[in-house]
Amino acid sequence: MTIDHPFESFQDAGGPAHTIPSTSNSVPNELDGVFDFFQLEGKDPAQQLAILTHMMGLAVSIKEGAEAMLHGNSEELPEALRQQVLSELNTAEGRIEVISHRLEQQDRRAVDDKDDFRTILQQARGHVRTLISLSRTVTSPSASPGSSTIPQFTSLHDPETTRTRVDVMTKLIGLLQRNLRVQYELDIVQVAHAATAYRLVRHMVVDMESVKRFHEQPLDWFIVRSLALDNKHVVEKEQVIKLIRTIVAIGSQKRGSSHASLTGTVPLSERVMRGFIAIAEQPDDPFRFVAIQTLAEILLIDVRCVANAGGMRVLLQTLTEGPPELASLLNPAFLYILDSPSTRKHLHPGKDLEVALSGITDAYGKDSERQQRLKDTCRSIVCMLRTWSGLMYFCMNDMRAIRSLIDTVRIPSFEPREIILDMFFELLNIKTPAWYNAFISGRRLTVYRKSRQASEPNGKDTEVQQRQPEPLRLTDQYIALLVLIFIRSGLLEALTCMFQETTTGSSLSRKGTLLMAEILQLANKVLPLSLAAKIQLVPEVFNLASDYSRGEHRIIGTSALSSIDSFNRNRTRLETGVVSNRPRANSVEDAIRRGQRQVEQVRIKMGLQMDDKTFQAALLETQVTLTKDHNKWNFETLQDLIEGPLLNPKRMEEAIKLSRFLRRLMNFFHPFSHRFSDIERNKTNMRWVKLGCTLLTTLLASPDGQRFLTSEDDLLNQLTRSFAQLDPFNGAPESDPIFSKKRVSETLTYGYLEMLGTLSKNEEGIKLMEKAKLFTAFYHLSELRSREDLIKGIIENIDYSIDGHPRIVLSKALTSSYKHIRLYATKHLGEMILHSPTANTWTLRLLLTQLYDPAMEVCQMATQFLEEACELVDILQLVVAMQPTLDHLGDVGHGLLLKFMSTPVGFRYLFDSGYIDREMDIWFHERNIHYVVEIEVWLAKTMVSMPVDDDDDMPSFDGVVPPHFYGEMAKTELGCQTLHEKGHFPEFALFIRQHGHEKEDPELILKLKSILWTVGNIGSSADGLPFLEDEDIIPVILEIAEQSQVLSVRGTCFFVLGLISSTPQGAEILSDYGWEATLSPLGFPTGLCVPLELDKFLSIPPWDPAPPSGDLRLIPPESQAEIEVTTAISNLSNTVIAATASRSLAKLKSRPEYQSVFTSVPVFYRALHMISTSRYRLPVRRYVFDLFDIDLDEDVLRQLCESEKTLALAVSKAAPPKPNARVVSMLFAAPRTHATESDEEDEPPPVPQHGPPVISLRPRSTIVGFSDD
Repeated sequence: MTIDHPFESFQDAGGPAHTIPSTSNSVPNELDGVFDFFQLEGKDPAQQLAILTHMMGLAVSIKEGAEAMLHGNSEELPEALRQQVLSELNTAEGRIEVISHRLEQQDRRAVDDKDDFRTILQQARGHVRTLISLSRTVTSPSASPGSSTIPQFTSLHDPETTRTRVDVMTKLIGLLQRNLRVQYELDIVQVAHAATAYRLVRHMVVDMESVKRFHEQPLDWFIVRSLALDNKHVVEKEQVIKLIRTIVAIGSQKRGSSHASLTGTVPLSERVMRGFIAIAEQPDDPFRFVAIQTLAEILLIDVRCVANAGGMRVLLQTLTEGPPELASLLNPAFLYILDSPSTRKHLHPGKDLEVALSGITDAYGKDSERQQRLKDTCRSIVCMLRTWSGLMYFCMNDMRAIRSLIDTVRIPSFEPREIILDMFFELLNIKTPAWYNAFISGRRLTVYRKSRQASEPNGKDTEVQQRQPEPLRLTDQYIALLVLIFIRSGLLEALTCMFQETTTGSSLSRKGTLLMAEILQLANKVLPLSLAAKIQLVPEVFNLASDYSRGEHRIIGTSALSSIDSFNRNRTRLETGVVSNRPRANSVEDAIRRGQRQVEQVRIKMGLQMDDKTFQAALLETQVTLTKDHNKWNFETLQDLIEGPLLNPKRMEEAIKLSRFLRRLMNFFHPFSHRFSDIERNKTNMRWVKLGCTLLTTLLASPDGQRFLTSEDDLLNQLTRSFAQLDPFNGAPESDPIFSKKRVSETLTYGYLEMLGTLSKNEEGIKLMEKAKLFTAFYHLSELRSREDLIKGIIENIDYSIDGHPRIVLSKALTSSYKHIRLYATKHLGEMILHSPTANTWTLRLLLTQLYDPAMEVCQMATQFLEEACELVDILQLVVAMQPTLDHLGDVGHGLLLKFMSTPVGFRYLFDSGYIDREMDIWFHERNIHYVVEIEVWLAKTMVSMPVDDDDDMPSFDGVVPPHFYGEMAKTELGCQTLHEKGHFPEFALFIRQHGHEKEDPELILKLKSILWTVGNIGSSADGLPFLEDEDIIPVILEIAEQSQVLSVRGTCFFVLGLISSTPQGAEILSDYGWEATLSPLGFPTGLCVPLELDKFLSIPPWDPAPPSGDLRLIPPESQAEIEVTTAISNLSNTVIAATASRSLAKLKSRPEYQSVFTSVPVFYRALHMISTSRYRLPVRRYVFDLFDIDLDEDVLRQLCESEKTLALAVSKAAPPKPNARVVSMLFAAPRTHATESDEEDEPPPVPQHGPPVISLRPRSTIVGFSDD
């Protein structure tokens, strides 16, 4: 076979084709791939230069070697070898020429790139200079120097100048987008002074330094004005919002350790924040949702920035009123700031987050909109109550918020109570099967019986369920705490009140009964016996049942108790997931099963004893010998003959020799007869596949049958030829082969694979397959990429219980050259191991081989199956005895290695290999932190149902505690000895004592959590608990759980105490401190632990809301005109008198003596200061800008900066006393320093006490209808 030389015709991107002379003797070698120029594609210039240099070195070496051979002993070389060396020399010289040309091109491109950058930079600087020249304003000649009016600037507002500036900025933006390096070379100050083009500035903001330079320029007023524009200026608003988001993303930085550690600093002034918040408050603004999302992002970075600007109000309003998409984003944000005392101080306890409950407490009516709002609110509450910060916050003030939520169930007129009940089902993680509807509708559960398929699953499922013990779940421990809180808050009493509404019962009351029954079941499962026993009493229901004075009470109570009792008695029988499916001797269905077996045995016995006449009559009755049409055959009689009389060797001999019955029947199954193989594949025709498998089993049961299959019947040979039709090495392929894809998917041809699987279950059947060379056909098929359906069918149907060719076929599929075949074979092998009742060495060896597969997906799948299989001690010991090497898997094999550590043999093996010492240091310094991050993300996904990205590679988590290195180490004696020698545990205990109450530094808090999880995992084993006792660390953990001000740290301690309670000794220690563990029916701890005194664990220290930070106050105006204008502008913030203030301003502006006020820059600054320090709605802010006849330009901006300095009130003056909130000043009212979230819209701004006393003009109270005298 001739292979063209890759350098015979090469044409590079920049020149003509390079023709390399080659001879027919030149033989390509493995170096040809090294000289492949396609590998340069997609590489940066530095990588391309390195590859070309490597190519040049190799080519030069080949050339020098060839020349040495020719000049050294040219005469001694054979002619053929001499010609080959000459050919390689010519090829090397051609390669050197081409590579040299490429290197020259690389050098030219490098120079060109440098020149391009310089050219683009020069062009960009030229555009900046053009903008600076265009920004120079020309004063109109009509303006005299002594005039009091503002000079008119013409050049900036000239249409031609504006068009030129826009063109220049567009070109400059294009240059910045094409070459990112230019962005770092230009000075943002020059650009900012040149024009306030937000898009241009956004492209200039590339790092923290550029953000600082940007804020050195007084451009906030331009941004505030643009934010206040109406919907006609959508493009400008869009660009300014993008600029703000860019500043937040690039300019936000973390505060130092001396500040609130859980927040950063957002470089946005309060005036910009208030303008941005006004957009978020405006319902009809097209950028409202973007503004709310941006505020939520800022809230997570700098909560103080949002709180001081009054942004909490709009975020809380969105959380309550929706839309649901934004509410679901705000929920985690508020829960995050609740966690730390440094951030939750910006919330008002008992007021702010409780607004989320208003969607329930105010939701009256049956219309669909209210119902949907109620459902959205319930989802938000579920999200809050499934986090530590939300749960503990709602438990403040003696669980007032949760009690108000539960009390809604007591209100008879509250119709959507069913949604509230569904919320409790979701909170407690109660799954509702389909048969719950029968219970709710009032039907008796005893009439519903499970089908036999549900009550008697196959043996595989039984083995799987028996091999999986009840795992320790963190979610169960959290649900136990929820059950205690709800019961303490009166949920059972509220449900009892709902029962009393009607004596006949309703679907709602029955759903409440179902919830009560489920809570009682949960209490039995997850709560300690002392607490569960009190809950099981349900005294309110028993009081109703025993109230003989009122008959309706007795009816209600007895009905509820009867329903609960019926539910408890029938629940186990109605549930499909049963731990043990072994048939009991006293089972109700045992008699039925025994009778069926007896009937089957009698039928087979009668068939074996069938006389000759009856047998001949049965053969004729099948119609097999009379017609070839299988539709006319008597299938039932045929099946009875195969399963009964033909098992008798004598009858088998008669069927083969004396009659043509068996030959005709087997001919029906021959592939080339196109009878069985052409039958349509559907549910009805599946019986023929089963019949074929039964027929082969019957034939293999007798020597005559085996002889018939070997020498007289052609079924196996035809199957071999059918497989050979697919082999490309057997000549031209058939146009319509038997095992074509279409026939396998649409006809019963696939049944041949099941029939071959039946043969592989018998040693004689394997011999027949070997003789027919079927396994050779399987080996050839495994190399076909296009027929993965056949390969998968063979792997799935072949039986591997007998050693021989079947296992070789599986091994060959496991090492196939195609990854998808290896994945399928690995999955099948793993399922075989999991479903096998015993540990098989050969299957484990094959699965261990897959750990070294070149594809990481195969390695991951094999590792997952091994981890699951190693739950059984026998399999784990076998795997450890094989001593597999897993270092090459990295993190993929980490879980499997941790399982090895839990056994003495495995730990010794890993210790001798150096894994323990190496991994212990890594965990001590790094992986402890990774563990706590992963487990918190896992818990959030499981409990809060966080949305997960499709490309998220985080492992799935079902609530079971992930294995921990130190926890697995503490399970063995050698591991405890190693841990003691390393001395890590005393360091853990010391860190917990020193930083247990840390509330500021996030890094210390994260490390504290990681060490708490480490200590808990060590204490979860009997051998590891003495470490905790020696250091006396358990009381310290309990103190942190009850007193830490970081709520997530308390939650970590709660789970850690559950781990410590996993052993009887640990449960006994915790019981002395008021934490009781849940025990199994046999008296063993289950790993669940709850406090007996909930208030100590759930109480949050009260806090006072953070006062607003100090702000600039202005000197009161002096002239009466300024006082009246500023007072009216101040009153615009009050929605009650805003209309009156607007009319007053319109009248004032129309009067000539007030014209100077509305063109005065200091007064304009006072107005801007008001809207930048108080809450003004967006239309009002726009109205204030339109009120003044002043255009923002550089000169006005300079005057505004001067006014900011001259009008500022001295800080040394005493703060004014708190004014009366209801006083409305008609003379002057300074704006509120900061609008708190509890401010009402109708409250006027506070009045400063500077200068003369404020005149309070309260409305005069008169009685209408009476005269003055």
